[in-house]
Amino acid sequence: MLFFKKFVNLLLYFFIFFSLVFCESKKDIQSTATFIDLTRATPESQGVTSESISNFIDELKKSDINFHSLMIVKNGNVIAEGWWDPYKPEYKHQLYSLSKAFTSTAIGFAVQEKLLTVEDQVISFFPNQLPTEISENLASLKIKHLLTMSLGQEEEPMNMVRNNPENTWVKSILSQPFVRKPGSKFKYTSACTFLLSAIIQKVTNEKLHDYLKPRLFEPLNINNSDWMENPEGINTGGYGLRIKTEDIAKLGQLYLNKGEWNGKQIISEKWVTEATTKQIESSAGDGDFTAYNDWSQGYGYKFWLNTVGGYRADGAYGQFSIVIPEKNLVVAITEESFSMGDSMELIWKYLIPYMDEKENLKENPIALENLNKKLENLEFCPPKTISNSVVIPNINRKEYALNTNQFDTKSVQFDFSNEACTLVVTEKSDEQLVIDFGFKKWITETNEKKIADSFFPVPGRIDFSSKIAGFAHWEDEKTLILTSRFLENVHGDKMICTFEDNNLTIEFLNSEAQGKNIADPRPIISGEF
Repeated sequence: MLFFKKFVNLLLYFFIFFSLVFCESKKDIQSTATFIDLTRATPESQGVTSESISNFIDELKKSDINFHSLMIVKNGNVIAEGWWDPYKPEYKHQLYSLSKAFTSTAIGFAVQEKLLTVEDQVISFFPNQLPTEISENLASLKIKHLLTMSLGQEEEPMNMVRNNPENTWVKSILSQPFVRKPGSKFKYTSACTFLLSAIIQKVTNEKLHDYLKPRLFEPLNINNSDWMENPEGINTGGYGLRIKTEDIAKLGQLYLNKGEWNGKQIISEKWVTEATTKQIESSAGDGDFTAYNDWSQGYGYKFWLNTVGGYRADGAYGQFSIVIPEKNLVVAITEESFSMGDSMELIWKYLIPYMDEKENLKENPIALENLNKKLENLEFCPPKTISNSVVIPNINRKEYALNTNQFDTKSVQFDFSNEACTLVVTEKSDEQLVIDFGFKKWITETNEKKIADSFFPVPGRIDFSSKIAGFAHWEDEKTLILTSRFLENVHGDKMICTFEDNNLTIEFLNSEAQGKNIADPRPIISGEF
């Protein structure tokens, strides 16, 4: 009996011991999983007043810029974040040229792994895709010249890519005349960054996106990303990456940390310093780069230097990962702006001066509550809310057969119910796209276009599959406006539907055309029931 008691006690001891070890181990795993995302803190705990950020939000709302999201990170902690409804934190977002900073980071990893150096000649990677005659300038082209946008060509090489589909992109770019010595002059082109992507694929046998996953995306817990590919299956490099707003902030924080994440050196401090230090003058008077001073402060390895100090990765229409080391600050923004310089001026004037850390700052619950309310109630330019028309009984659920059109769309149908309009678009293949448009609020729940370049695409514009937010209103009794926001892209669209007896005409106005006050390139289409 005594032996049995000792045996039971021994079993109990081992059970308690392993339970404690398992619980402690599980706790460690959970804390690690949480830590790889950015932590949250009040502004005051990081030496910043809630009121100053609240005032900054007021200035953003006064502007005519269409903001999508904002995240402010101080001392590695998110102190403010907001999404303009219908945009949401879980949606990935098109980056345009902010993608270039990720391609640069991939080159940094390849240098770290001794797969290449920035001094390597570009032609050495593509022996079978070179022009018949190799000029001295082409022969001297190095990876560092691709990183610094100093290719040595005058004409935009991507035009040759588009105009010569029979050639590979690499061959088309390298076949263009090299009119000056590489490295001698900054000239912005996405061709440079595509070549970097092609080089990564050449030396690793992996696509750029796949190469980055275990090295960057997984350590930083960047999930659900995607990256556009060219027809040859090479990631475009200079554009086409989609990630979430927090992921944009994480890239900035990684660089602010000099390549360290969660106590581990992810990418070398040497690379971070080189990438974010001026490697070339960017004030050579090319295109728009002298229009705003922030494009003439110098260029690193796909990072711009700021007038206020620090550096940034940015993309067309206002996609930003801004790093201000002096203030231990990262700002991530997505938007559709037609004047990116104006966006930065708002940040420089109404945010940066108030990000100095104040000692012993007390919590301010009232100011914090006011800030949080503003952040929770941000909304994207809600259209008008006229929700009824005398023509609805005549057009409801009628199928309009469309005349021959460039979209190969056979018919459209409008179903009015539950304070919404459901649009059914039928292609010639009989495939249907069903989108709900709310008359009093954006509808997003079931709306999605699953194929890029569908749903009356704008010719020549980069397009993706995307979740869609829909809003409807009547301009007058015969004119229905259906507004779409492509929530995982930058842009939006409008269908201006005019009903006359049994006839329908549809005009289009994409958000870029509206913002720039230019004509939409798509023709009017018409039909009848």
